[in-house]
Amino acid sequence: VQLQASGGGLVQAGGSLRLSCTASGRTLSNHDMGWFRRAPGKEREFVAFISWGGATIYYADSVKGRFTISRNNAKNTVYLQMNRLKPEDTAIYYCARQLPGGSYDGWGQGTQVTVSS
Repeated sequence: VQLQASGGGLVQAGGSLRLSCTASGRTLSNHDMGWFRRAPGKEREFVAFISWGGATIYYADSVKGRFTISRNNAKNTVYLQMNRLKPEDTAIYYCARQLPGGSYDGWGQGTQVTVSS
């Protein structure tokens, strides 16, 4: 499956964006999902996780208290609400589907988030 992340853009520090993740023709409702990001010159890093029913959620320490992951299984969409953005949040953001065993797939092209100071 290839996932489509959207909603990125250019925003000033302190601003907000909401990212969305969908999958054409495939259901995400019975999959645990994650958001990741890759900043320029850095490795891809974990941002947030949500279980298939939304009961389990956790975040990277760097975004805790500022970002909120959620999902609407009826709309087959996973969201990442990003508030109080910082320049260090600048990255390409990807959503991915967790597979049994803990690995992820469906990375897609990602969506660029740029935060200006």
